[in-house]
Amino acid sequence: MSNEERRGMWLAIACYTTWGIFPLYFRLLAPVPAIDILANRVIWSLVFLLGLLTFRQDWAWLQPALRSRRVMLLYSAAGILLAVNWYTYIWGVNAGYVIETSLGYFINPLVSVLLGVLFLRERLRSGQWAALALATAGVLFLTVSYGQLPWIALILAFTFGVYGLLKKHGSLTSPQGLTVEAGVILLPALALLIYRELNGAGGLGVSGWGKTLLLLTTGVVTVVPLMWFATAARRIPLSLLGVLQYVAPTLQFLVGLLVFHEAFSQTKLIGFSIIWVALIFYWVEGMIHRQRGMRIVRMPTSLLSGK
Repeated sequence: MSNEERRGMWLAIACYTTWGIFPLYFRLLAPVPAIDILANRVIWSLVFLLGLLTFRQDWAWLQPALRSRRVMLLYSAAGILLAVNWYTYIWGVNAGYVIETSLGYFINPLVSVLLGVLFLRERLRSGQWAALALATAGVLFLTVSYGQLPWIALILAFTFGVYGLLKKHGSLTSPQGLTVEAGVILLPALALLIYRELNGAGGLGVSGWGKTLLLLTTGVVTVVPLMWFATAARRIPLSLLGVLQYVAPTLQFLVGLLVFHEAFSQTKLIGFSIIWVALIFYWVEGMIHRQRGMRIVRMPTSLLSGK
């Protein structure tokens, strides 16, 4: 492993570890309502991004982006999805559903695969279909057992999956794209925050200076891990990035179980286990397929041609 790859690996680990312990951060903000935390997160993320782009003198892209109907529609949709994802996650964490939020990010890779089939006409191998079917069985088991869909997990998985699908077609860098996304939802967030602050229901300065300072740092803790992720994605193989991504939901699950002592019944254990087996099966099948591909590439041309 080269120095560049090693640095990328550690940046990926730092990113996923930060996302994994996010429940600890957002729980510190309770009892500030999730909608206020979301509004602050949008506003202070944009402030941080504007400062970053100014420092880098990276503004040449803005005018062409604003003039492009395609770019604005794509990143506007991405911004709305991101807001829904952030709100659902914050609400789930502070309402005591950390374990279910972790489930959303466990199944997110499989949701992304499904979206690739539906919208990008990607073809799946039989092993990948089996993994998807098994994960679906796990979700259905949880649904039947509890009499309702694990909607928090599904909203998180599908909003982030569609968000990733949109970003795949984007032309802007990570900071640039996130700036447009935050800018699109800035006015609603700002209007909501001002309205709630004027009515004494907001979080800034009301819940104590400790929580106010935490709200002001939401921009930093949002943008910095995303920058780590963007850098890591350019430096390490996608296969390694895919394996490391499970650090985040695993840590979230452990925080919910061991730190917040959320209930984890035998029924939940069975449902989660089915989904975990599906993920392991999907990963192992992918590794075997890649290894076979590498062996074919390394095989001498005379053997490939049958001579």
